[in-house]
Amino acid sequence: MTQKKLISKSAKLRALLESGELEFIMEAHNGISALIVEKAGFKGIWGSGLSMSAQYAVRDSNEASWTQVVDMLEFMSDATEIPILLDGDTGYGNFNNMRRLVKKLEQRDIAGVCIEDKLFPKTNSFIDGERQPLAEVDEFCGKIKAGKDSQYDEDFCIIARVEALIAGWGIEEALRRAEAYHEAGADGILIHSKLSQADEILEFAAEWANRSPLVIVPTIYYSTPTDIFRNANISLVIWANHMIRAAVASMEKICADVYANESVAGVEDNIAPVKQLFFLQGAAELSEAQERYLRPKGSETKAIVLAASRGFALGELTEDKPKLMLSIGGKTVLRRLLDEFKNQNINKVTLVAGYKPEAIDTSGIEMKINKDYETTGELASLTQVVSEFHDDMIITYGDLLFRSYILRDLLENEGEIVAVIDSSVENDNYSGTPDYAYCSQKEDRAIFKQDAYLNHVSEEKNTASGDPTGRWIGMLRVRGQGRQWIEDAIDELKSHENFKQLSLADLLNQLIKTNHPVKVHYINGHWVDINALADIDRAGDFTKL
Repeated sequence: MTQKKLISKSAKLRALLESGELEFIMEAHNGISALIVEKAGFKGIWGSGLSMSAQYAVRDSNEASWTQVVDMLEFMSDATEIPILLDGDTGYGNFNNMRRLVKKLEQRDIAGVCIEDKLFPKTNSFIDGERQPLAEVDEFCGKIKAGKDSQYDEDFCIIARVEALIAGWGIEEALRRAEAYHEAGADGILIHSKLSQADEILEFAAEWANRSPLVIVPTIYYSTPTDIFRNANISLVIWANHMIRAAVASMEKICADVYANESVAGVEDNIAPVKQLFFLQGAAELSEAQERYLRPKGSETKAIVLAASRGFALGELTEDKPKLMLSIGGKTVLRRLLDEFKNQNINKVTLVAGYKPEAIDTSGIEMKINKDYETTGELASLTQVVSEFHDDMIITYGDLLFRSYILRDLLENEGEIVAVIDSSVENDNYSGTPDYAYCSQKEDRAIFKQDAYLNHVSEEKNTASGDPTGRWIGMLRVRGQGRQWIEDAIDELKSHENFKQLSLADLLNQLIKTNHPVKVHYINGHWVDINALADIDRAGDFTKL
């Protein structure tokens, strides 16, 4: 199959200049305005020196350096597929500056540059235009030749802007200069005027007689019907500063309204919605890329946090809030947990609350309530969010603090259901009733680890299963078929008389009983749960390490 050849931006600009039809390009001054111009349907962009200076709030007298202009052009070029013609002032210096400018513009895929025959530093043509001296013709021709000799892309365009009419030197001088610039290699002539009528522009066009493409900027003589330009064989019309002027007018009005009314309620319906900004910024493409590169299996990991209990052993500390809202080292337990999730791109979190849910900061989470939290166990809380189950999810207790690598490595562990097991069984730094894990093999800490599976979870040591190989910390990952296995196990356990008192450990044991493998992800310390007053100081020390 033949691959379609892409047309370069410089070739697109040259095609506009040489189309034989009247063409139009619109001013832009930054990435978002350039994108708006393209989406409006324009075939090209005018990188206006006036507008780019204005958006920096400096004068159009080369106060914005040429490197700042080029940097902004890079954003504009990256955001669009249509060609950009830069308003290059005088070329920012002599022939040598011109050579470097052309090289830098081509590197950023800018299609062409227009330079004017004034002296550096320039002043805007509409400010004391008649008092501004013009460059010597030979010197300006040398600048054009230097630019053409420096370009790598044969389609890169250099437009010579003739300021003779602005400076009051008349048609004859304008024609003399234009012919010299054409002979020097300019790809087109821009003839400029500050009269409110297009008479001298039309006279020039008639005398020029299509010797090369002719470009105009009808900023002052804007009332001239467009068909007159078409009949005069003008090649390209530049709408030179209307985007920046529209932006300024709108911003001034909106700002004044908000200041006067001390509210944005009256302006919200008259400005672009935030989702339009996201659209122009390409937020949807980034989301797709995240799915492709950050989550290559096409699945977004979600989290379910079980945190319905008060934590009676914590005494007065939980009198007005659940324990996950306790502050540890300046952050609540919940905030620390959410930060760990976000570090691993887990952005959807559902929390099952019970005790004093009104005291929970719900920013960044969706909350469900287990109203019977005082008489039910963890499994009953989990049933509150079965509808929130996902094909890739973390289920965890809400009173855990842990090092970031634990969650990171868990997400990289293959398996339909994976439980985090601490191999340091005899560690006395943890309070509460432990969930001892009995696994198919102990952690060997080898470089190439063999897969281990959970055989049983119990609050008792030395059961018929032998010595425990670790402790379950209250965190597991479920993915793929594991979701259905858990839903089936919950349905089965609901028929048990003691269902309301069952724990997540009971759920794990049910999975094992029905021959659904629970893979083990071994760790060695580096976590804290908060069950008693002694855990508060221990957790504070943990966060400082």
